[in-house]
Amino acid sequence: MVSGYERVLWELKGIGRSTGPRFVSASMKSITRILTDAGPHAVGEQRAEIWLLASRFAEYTGWMAQEAGNPAEALRWTNLAVRWGAYGGDETVAAYALVRKAFIAQHRGDTCAAIGFADQAAGHPAANPVIRAHAARRAAQGHARRGDAGACQEALERFRSHAAEVIGERTPHWGPRIENGNPRLIEASCMLSLRRFELAADLFAADHRPAEPADSNSQARFAVRQATALAGAGRLDDACQIAEATLPVIKRIDSATVRAELGRFVEQARTWRASPGQLALIDASAALAIG
Repeated sequence: MVSGYERVLWELKGIGRSTGPRFVSASMKSITRILTDAGPHAVGEQRAEIWLLASRFAEYTGWMAQEAGNPAEALRWTNLAVRWGAYGGDETVAAYALVRKAFIAQHRGDTCAAIGFADQAAGHPAANPVIRAHAARRAAQGHARRGDAGACQEALERFRSHAAEVIGERTPHWGPRIENGNPRLIEASCMLSLRRFELAADLFAADHRPAEPADSNSQARFAVRQATALAGAGRLDDACQIAEATLPVIKRIDSATVRAELGRFVEQARTWRASPGQLALIDASAALAIG
């Protein structure tokens, strides 16, 4: 049962990355009910394995809820993941849940809360290098959005340091695999938030290669950020070309977090005089960003 549903979770995550939350949420919730019904009746090691798997399903269901634009539901599933992880004897999920809460706070515009949750995650007794790397990434983005370049750079250095510790580690991971990440894209994202548009655009152009080709969500997110950086740097033609190529993907995955990024692109693009074709694209982007 456990190994079978582990494979299912892997497949559902792949579908979620490439097509968005609407194709996986119902299945995630259904399987979670099966696991939580089975957990209390299992014994010994099997009981722990079932609860840990239920926790992993809950954590990803929370992520899909956030992608669907429901942060309250995302928090509810994240809290369930913590509870069920504890039933399975894993406290690391409690530390990673703080990273998820930082991300949720970031997307609702509460930068101070995002930094606070990230710092709590990094200092949690159960935090491992993976979680500390995720926490440093969230802190860097939070400081960047506050305009604190120094604190942002310090957090980026912590991210690189913790990410280096992860190489070869075989412990179970929560969230995206750090070693599949791209530090240059993360730095570029921070430079964008700091409004250092030229530097951000150069960093995006130097290495815009999302780790997993099937991860349409990440591809779209970083493509829109690159377009936003180009727009901020006054290179509206280049920015619109990238945005135009990305809009079909954004429509398909219907991600609230990516639509939020698209809104930032529209804001920057509208600061410049645009051609009729560019205006049409910006208007289409604005409509899609609203959802």
